[in-house]
Amino acid sequence: MAVADLLLLVGRVLFGGVLAFMGLNHFMQTESMTGYAEHKGLPAPKLSVLASGAVLVLGGISVAVGVLPVIGAVALAGFLAVSALTMHNFWAVPEDQQQDEMTGFLKNAALAGAALAVAASAATGWAYSVGVTLF
Repeated sequence: MAVADLLLLVGRVLFGGVLAFMGLNHFMQTESMTGYAEHKGLPAPKLSVLASGAVLVLGGISVAVGVLPVIGAVALAGFLAVSALTMHNFWAVPEDQQQDEMTGFLKNAALAGAALAVAASAATGWAYSVGVTLF
């Protein structure tokens, strides 16, 4: 068992697991998240909450277990980038909200970058994964 393979497994489980858990919150807290999405001006706010929850759950599981991980990681990166721009637009909120929104924006931007790195590493194949891939 190579140390790098074990580190990648732990990283995948942490990264994918946390994002999948965040997605579960979209289903457990649908009404409050729908209100926030509506406040941010998203079209079809409830559908947006449920669809983004599905992307987070499925993408997170995909990365954690290694089933279509490139697709899962790219979907996560896309969601995180769009979410950063639409939900955490720190440049368009009152000054007293800017720091919180900037923190959310930067978190999502960093996670999107990590998801792209995961996608790149998944293209080469992973030890300790289900191994179902298209690439």
